[in-house]
Amino acid sequence: MESLIIKFKQNGKARTSETYTAALNSFKKFRKDEDIMLDCLTSEIMETYEAWHKQRGNSPNTISFYIRILRAVYHRAVEDDIIENRNPFRHVYTGVDKTVKRAIPLPHIRKIKALDLSLSPPLDYARDMFLMSFFLRGMSFIDMAYLKKTDLKNGSIVYRRRKTGQQLTIAWAPEMQAILDKYPDNPTQYLLPIIKTEGINERCAYRNIGYNINHNLKKIAGMVGINIPLTMYVAR
Repeated sequence: MESLIIKFKQNGKARTSETYTAALNSFKKFRKDEDIMLDCLTSEIMETYEAWHKQRGNSPNTISFYIRILRAVYHRAVEDDIIENRNPFRHVYTGVDKTVKRAIPLPHIRKIKALDLSLSPPLDYARDMFLMSFFLRGMSFIDMAYLKKTDLKNGSIVYRRRKTGQQLTIAWAPEMQAILDKYPDNPTQYLLPIIKTEGINERCAYRNIGYNINHNLKKIAGMVGINIPLTMYVAR
């Protein structure tokens, strides 16, 4: 898996290398960093790995995500005649369930907006980015991070979703401008205060910021007594 990850990076497939790294790190935790030969993978081991994830509270889609990557590596080894296919994945779930979207009631949004977080800039920033996503019709964090200043013109945001390429237009509201005005002008080409430095690994920067925001959103949810997870979707 490590050799494949290196190859993906060399071929410019950064996102694939990241997903394989995430799957490898997950399996290493399960194995407590003890290596295992590919031809020693059994159905029993994979069922135990699946159960390990369930005990940690991971969703079926998350578990399936990791297992599908392990299966892809295994099948590649089979195709290369490195091992014989013993089908160790036959008893574990590798499908994709339709995600049930849970809406956050408007009173909760009002509670979050009304919080005085002036003494905690990280929480204040996390709240602002969450509200900005809300005002932007639930825009994903990656699309927010890569919004350009040139995307805002004539009182509207016009952008293409990175995931689908679909072009969308959203009216720029005073609430959005109020959030933007709280922060210094971004010295980069990007509109929002997320990626703020040129010449860096932008993908790594936005993901790290996204994870920090999600960590702080959990604190905010606790402060207002919300049991619905507040998260910004950070693309893997």
